[in-house]
Amino acid sequence: MSEPRTEDHDDLLDCLIVGGGPAGLTAALYLARFERRFLVVDAGSSRASWIPTSHNIPLFADGISGREILARQREHIARYRAEVLQGTVRALRSVENGFVGSIEDGDGLTREVRARRVLLATGADDVEPDLPELPDAVRRGLVRYCPICDGYEARGKRIAVIGHGDRGLGEAVFVARTYSRDVTLLTLGQGMDLDVGERERVEKHGIKVVHEPVTGLNTEGDRITVLRTASGEEHRFEMLYSALGLKLRSELALGLGAEQDGTGALAVDEHNRTTVPGLYAAGGVVRGLDQVVVAMGHGAIAATDIHNRCELPTEEEVDGAERKTGTA
Repeated sequence: MSEPRTEDHDDLLDCLIVGGGPAGLTAALYLARFERRFLVVDAGSSRASWIPTSHNIPLFADGISGREILARQREHIARYRAEVLQGTVRALRSVENGFVGSIEDGDGLTREVRARRVLLATGADDVEPDLPELPDAVRRGLVRYCPICDGYEARGKRIAVIGHGDRGLGEAVFVARTYSRDVTLLTLGQGMDLDVGERERVEKHGIKVVHEPVTGLNTEGDRITVLRTASGEEHRFEMLYSALGLKLRSELALGLGAEQDGTGALAVDEHNRTTVPGLYAAGGVVRGLDQVVVAMGHGAIAATDIHNRCELPTEEEVDGAERKTGTA
């Protein structure tokens, strides 16, 4: 690994975008058309790339895969000669008039870049279910993670929701009242002591609850066809969803002192500014509906505010500073 080098002042970027998913690439498009100087650093781990086919992206009535969405976004910004660097931002630190990002590229070389503003579009990782000999079921598409995206295609089918607690039960109810009357909640051995209200919800929607851990399974192509529990009982479903939650990739922001909300997401205002002046966040790392079109909207909002405020030194962003101290 080479010694880090800092860009000359003349190479000061208007914005460093961390993450090349739908939010980051939308922000890049807007900044390119605003004729701003920016760099997108993409580690290549966008959850959007796992989407086999989505039918709720406007204008793509026949469906489009996540990989195709990202490819088209990259092709679009390439028309404006926008740069996307394959790599990982390992650290961010505040400096006078902006930030310095330490970037490790695909060859393991490290360099530093300076930017007036930073947009974190780093997303999140799904918590993978504990299935025997299948550690990456969500990433492989054997377990789906978004009934809002593709539940319509599963309507009327036998559906299992993997989860427990309020999150798991809430998603099972959502699926049952929206798409299917044949829904099972698999707690994978976590168990759930349902109170009276929860039992009423389960009974109202006809949800079956299986508390035993899964000890074996069969797969066929891109489907899990059979799940066996500890008692030897076999369960067959046509679609499985995970409701185990997300691990947000917010470490860079937290290292700068950014605040989180009660869910662990980065707290942002209506312009997608975090509580750190000059630092923005968009997409899955921010609380909101976990959808591609919502992430794109975040990116557009943040990029427009970045453009409008770019000549202002971050120290003058008094509204951001006031929000951080809780006086606004």
